Amino acid sequence: MNLRDSALAIFHAALDAADPRAAVRRAVQREGSTLRAGGRTYDLARGRVFVIGFGKASAAMAQAVEEICGDTLRVARGIVSVKYGHVVPLQKIELHQAGHPLPDANSLRGAEKILDVLDEARADDLVICLISGGGSALVELPVEGVSLDDLRVTTDALLRSGATINEMNAVRKHLSQIKGGQLARRAGQRGGAQILSLILSDVIGSPLDTIASGPTAPDPTTFADALGVIERRGVRNQLPSSVVHYLDCGVSNFTSSRGEITVASDSSVPRDDVKEIADTPDAGDPVFARVQNVIIADYAIACEAAVQAARTRGFNTLLLTSYLQGEAREVAKVFAAIAKEIAKSNCPVARPACVIAGGETTVTVRGSGKGGRNQEFVLAAALEIAGMDAARVVVLSGGTDGTDGPTDAAGALADGATLARAAEHGLDAPTFLSDNDSYHFFQPLNDLIITGPTQTNVNDVMMVLVG
Repeated sequence: MNLRDSALAIFHAALDAADPRAAVRRAVQREGSTLRAGGRTYDLARGRVFVIGFGKASAAMAQAVEEICGDTLRVARGIVSVKYGHVVPLQKIELHQAGHPLPDANSLRGAEKILDVLDEARADDLVICLISGGGSALVELPVEGVSLDDLRVTTDALLRSGATINEMNAVRKHLSQIKGGQLARRAGQRGGAQILSLILSDVIGSPLDTIASGPTAPDPTTFADALGVIERRGVRNQLPSSVVHYLDCGVSNFTSSRGEITVASDSSVPRDDVKEIADTPDAGDPVFARVQNVIIADYAIACEAAVQAARTRGFNTLLLTSYLQGEAREVAKVFAAIAKEIAKSNCPVARPACVIAGGETTVTVRGSGKGGRNQEFVLAAALEIAGMDAARVVVLSGGTDGTDGPTDAAGALADGATLARAAEHGLDAPTFLSDNDSYHFFQPLNDLIITGPTQTNVNDVMMVLVG
């Protein structure tokens, strides 16, 4: 039994199960001019169909929508914004590529194009909104007074601080004109079209307000929550003054005058020249009466497929959790400890064993290297399992989107002999881990997992195999 081959096969089974095309087709059924999704029906004979979308999987999702609509219910107009390279052939819907994990100028252009499509839709029309992980960066329109560079610096500082996706989105939603339910607000203010959001979740628990920063979902967070993240993560002094000032003003119920944010009690500002900074819409906002949000697939699908694939290959398999969180290198120590326990006592599952988890760890960046949370997880685990029989233990961690951090790798894998092989290449594992440089550690060992764009995104899959 080759554990490395088995680990890779199990990981690819998880990717196959998270195919967004199949997920869309399961969630949406068409009979003539009627669409059904999430218990609701839509009569498309009354109006037109528009499609907007953003996220790493939105191109594949759009492909499925085009197939469902077919020739008789053609999409009137559509555009989806994806990460560079995450493209598939489309007939009617325009593909737009933009930056991730940091937004770029194309993220702004993508937002403008999507808003143009949304503004064209009227009350009898249906807007199908395709949302998947990565959408927060791929479509962006900052609030007045905050630039794209300001957002990039803010996002980078939060990433390096180890902020969770929920924390990052609480901040980003309050610096955007799209996130935190504000896309739905825009639709309500313009044509009032119905919105059907089909959502591929990459977030633990699948909270609607967090996936791609919840553009069509009520936002339970406030300006105070966003400011609290900045204080809690200790990044206030690292952020642009425009960002901190805007959040301060939102918390203090300040107002905006001619593009400059100022307190309402400031006597130097004429009373007829001020306007309130509106918080993001919450669950009580009437705009959501014409919005339906449907989760079409999540991390559980990938985890279940991985478990089944492991059992098919003869492993006694345990799904440890699909809610895994925490600092990558600390969680890795737990996985390594489980491997040692299995090797010694056949607990918590007998050999040959496969323990699987899904979720999303975080990395607090203190070095200047290159890597991602999955690669750092495996490097930290490699340090813990060093010396174990290479044929008896393998650790793998990979992102289902095919990209781990700012790299072209989905993740990495290691065994008990990884550190010994690294030493032959002059690579010192603790030094690379300290510098957050896991990519350049695994690259010369050929232990990076390179899948290319997978067209899906349902979080990470981690596993340890003991033969």
